[in-house]
Amino acid sequence: MYEPDVSETALPRRERERLMRRRAMLEAARAVFAEKGYLQATVDEIAQRAEFGKGTLYNYFTGGKEDLLFAIFDEIYDDLYHLIVRSFSPERTRQYPTRELFEQFIASCFQFFLDRQDLFKILMKEAHRMIFGDDPEKTAYFLRQKERINAALVPPLETAMRRGELKPLPAQAVAHMIMGNINGCQMHMMLECREDPSCCPVEETAQSMARFLTTMLFDGLLADPAGVRPSPERPTS
Repeated sequence: MYEPDVSETALPRRERERLMRRRAMLEAARAVFAEKGYLQATVDEIAQRAEFGKGTLYNYFTGGKEDLLFAIFDEIYDDLYHLIVRSFSPERTRQYPTRELFEQFIASCFQFFLDRQDLFKILMKEAHRMIFGDDPEKTAYFLRQKERINAALVPPLETAMRRGELKPLPAQAVAHMIMGNINGCQMHMMLECREDPSCCPVEETAQSMARFLTTMLFDGLLADPAGVRPSPERPTS
């Protein structure tokens, strides 16, 4: 059950009720999108699930189903942004080594994805359709959100570089690489679970994938990451 946060409890009663109704509509939209898919879902179904009239729903989301979808995108991106900020808080940065911080962060990202897996399948599909569609405003929306998420990862990377714990590479490019690899692994996990729904437990999957990706990002593919081994001699004819 949704519980308002401290900032919401300070609002006037009418505004709190408005936020609760809006929340109920978004939760209903998430459930219907996850069950039916975005294209098959209808505003009537969402309104019925939320236990409001269709007209009431349009009072909150004038664009109907698409407005609901983008409101859900907004919340997902906001949640991911705050996950990054929490993962690299000053207290955690002082408490954990950089490598451990990033492994915990990557595991949290995978858990975040797996906890919303059915919804993410719909969101990924619709985001891909819109990014490569004919509406430049929608394309720009996703590019802005992507840049916002990557930018949140830059400060902890720059801190680790200043400490000499990471190579002094362009932090923005490294952030893009990390988030791109996380997204790629999420796609792999999604396809793997689609092929085999009885795959390993969610928590184990998140932790094992985080260990794998952290090893790849920090150690690379070299068998001897401490030094470069000489290339084997080419046979002479």
